[in-house]
Amino acid sequence: MEGFWWGLLASSSLLIGAAVVLWRPPGQRAVGLVMAFGAGVLISAVAYDLVEDASRSVSGWLLLAGLAGGALTYFLGDRVIDNLGGEGRKRSTGVQGHTVQAAGGTGGAAIALGTVLDGIPESVVLGATLIGGGGVSVAMLAAVFLSNLPEAMAATSGLLKSGTSPSRLWLLWGSTTVVSALAAGFGYLALDGASPAVVAVTQAFAAGALLTMLVDTMIPEATEFGGPVTGLVTVLGFATAFGLSSIG
Repeated sequence: MEGFWWGLLASSSLLIGAAVVLWRPPGQRAVGLVMAFGAGVLISAVAYDLVEDASRSVSGWLLLAGLAGGALTYFLGDRVIDNLGGEGRKRSTGVQGHTVQAAGGTGGAAIALGTVLDGIPESVVLGATLIGGGGVSVAMLAAVFLSNLPEAMAATSGLLKSGTSPSRLWLLWGSTTVVSALAAGFGYLALDGASPAVVAVTQAFAAGALLTMLVDTMIPEATEFGGPVTGLVTVLGFATAFGLSSIG
């Protein structure tokens, strides 16, 4: 249950991001810059809290195998979801309406499944940080929380423009929050008692999936709408997460 509650806290930013947009929709540039910050946070978390940590327990080829496995798994799952109508689910432009219509009755479900797919790897790893009794990783908790916020803001903006009702948006983000919390609990249960090598490969797997997700969904949105300072904001997010990791 401890993993569940930490996962629930980390994924609650999905609801916060949706609430911000539903209360006062921000401009696309603001969404892009928040996306840039979140991307920087996740890049730092992948580098220092996942890959670097995993490298202490496994050989280089096992680390690379985990990275490749996570990247390919996310890539293939994302392609399936795109074909079902979930393409552009994190876009703030409203393109979701066209993809849903093109897919017929499966589009809305595909967007929901894609949103869940994006959040599961980081949630599983968050739960796994509790193994050993040392408490949750503050850096990973902050990374998941801060990266979920811009993802929810961008997707909510786009889904609103595509005609999705607020009630359906609350259902989408509420269910995604619960599933992410369950994934964190599962991460703890599944890896508790596992060898350091298994935990390390799982971390590498999640890192590969997260990096692929970043380039596929967050970075394009940030680059397109953030303007000239997008790179600076990304570095700020990276530095923030690195600072939290160092303190932790």
